[in-house]
Amino acid sequence: MKSKILLNLSLFALLISSLGTSLHAQTYGKNGMVVSDHHLSSEVGVSILKKGGNAIDAAVATALSLAVTHPEAGNIGGGGFIVFMKADGDVTTFDFREKAPLAASPTMFLDENGEIRDNSNHKGLLSVGVPGTVAGLYQAHQKYGKLPWGELVQPAIDQAKNGFPMSFGLYRAALQVSKRDSSYDILQNFFRGPDGEVVAPGELWKQPALAQTLEAIRDQGRDGFYKGAVAEEIERYMKANGGIITQEDLAKYEAVERKPVKTTFKDFEIFSMPPPSSGGVALIEIMNLMEEADISKIEFNSTAYVHLVAEAMRRAFADRAEFLGDPDFNPEMPIDHLISKDFAKSRFENLDLTQASKSDSSKFGQLYGGDHTTHFSVIDKDGNAISLTYTLENSYGAGMGSDKLGFIFNNEMGDFNPVPGITTSTGQIGSDPNLVAPEKRMLSSMTPTIVAKDHKPYLVIGSPGGRTIINTVFQTVLNVLAYDMRIDRAIEAMKIHHQWLPDRILYERNLLSPDTRDALEAMGHTLIPTTNIGVLMGITYDARLRAYVGAADSASEDGAAKGY
Repeated sequence: MKSKILLNLSLFALLISSLGTSLHAQTYGKNGMVVSDHHLSSEVGVSILKKGGNAIDAAVATALSLAVTHPEAGNIGGGGFIVFMKADGDVTTFDFREKAPLAASPTMFLDENGEIRDNSNHKGLLSVGVPGTVAGLYQAHQKYGKLPWGELVQPAIDQAKNGFPMSFGLYRAALQVSKRDSSYDILQNFFRGPDGEVVAPGELWKQPALAQTLEAIRDQGRDGFYKGAVAEEIERYMKANGGIITQEDLAKYEAVERKPVKTTFKDFEIFSMPPPSSGGVALIEIMNLMEEADISKIEFNSTAYVHLVAEAMRRAFADRAEFLGDPDFNPEMPIDHLISKDFAKSRFENLDLTQASKSDSSKFGQLYGGDHTTHFSVIDKDGNAISLTYTLENSYGAGMGSDKLGFIFNNEMGDFNPVPGITTSTGQIGSDPNLVAPEKRMLSSMTPTIVAKDHKPYLVIGSPGGRTIINTVFQTVLNVLAYDMRIDRAIEAMKIHHQWLPDRILYERNLLSPDTRDALEAMGHTLIPTTNIGVLMGITYDARLRAYVGAADSASEDGAAKGY
């Protein structure tokens, strides 16, 4: 009885340590920093840095840990992007975005009337893209990592096998998803313990099937997921439940190292993700427009500020829908033109500073995007920096997966344009660059970004949020570079979102004054309140203190910055 009481007290202490504002306070570190959506995963990353691992090593360990601790978005069943700034100032990126299966086609989601069938591009196994996370992490590690691969996977295995204390935030989500209908098969028992009940706050939540899958990845590297027993079970599960991903799809999947897109703002260099992410191109286009407008002369949160920012967003999202897609299928995309200063000048010429523009649904508009992605930022003692965003698309992705494997599949196929040639005012897009095709990567909004000063990392930032990601990251970068905000305040400051179509401004409730809203409506804007936009994880460098400064968005209940 005494040992049981001590165990319960220990678990209670762990639970209490995961609560409160201390997790979200600005944190300092002289030798490195990890900021993620779960404090235990941030601790895993820092432990790797302390062992002599570099930022790549810490990122691999953090990402795999988040697949255990933050299953709504942390994953091995989805995909994402890495922006990596090396200590010498060189920058590269890794694209491990999911791909359409070999059996996919442009009309795969349509019925005999040419309409989307039963929301099939978002729900069910047809919505699953070939996962890329394991391939991307493994490729980045093989080229730039220092510590042995197995040493980086082991912490996630330990967390899955031994369990970790259920937090109140995760418990709230567990209660909700456990009640979904039976089509979300893996979620029915995902959070339940041996007694059949959802694991309560403070109790250990164990994931033995996921631990076994991670052990295969530890022992066999990339092939532990894309070949062998795991791949065989993925194909079996797909065939049994209406999916089309095969062992051939898995074996053929490869991550791609790509050059970043970049621009300058004042005396800073901005590096971000190129297509198939639309994030970097759109971010740079908006930042160039801000420079053209001389944003530093416009008061933050004023009517003029919100109007200008919304109009810049509108234009970037229109260009995004018209031009961007998988570069391997769209080699003629005008990327250099879209991110050029000259293009920003021409775009700024038709921006009325007194009146809202109108979005034309007969032309171009926003792409669908789920809002449950996760981002983390890492920097090591040598100045290597990682900005990594990865996702399942919707919260808990497709909500489907094999109980034998223990992970949830993405529903990323919904990021393709579902109906060729049809663009509507409600936001459905039908432009060619992002139509479904076998082995094509769907366009993304993820915007992992690194800002450099004097060729050294100055700001490492990113966010989840689906189509809002671009604008959330942009505004945070702007807050730091143009308004000289410290990182925690830049993250928590009011955010808006405009995405061309639907033609409206989303704004965070209670953070925009009624007078400003009235003034914007008089200019022709439609405003819609929302609870929260983005969940940012950021790091800056304080030259005076010679220290890294990290902050996790307070919207993340379990998130934390950990430095050393």
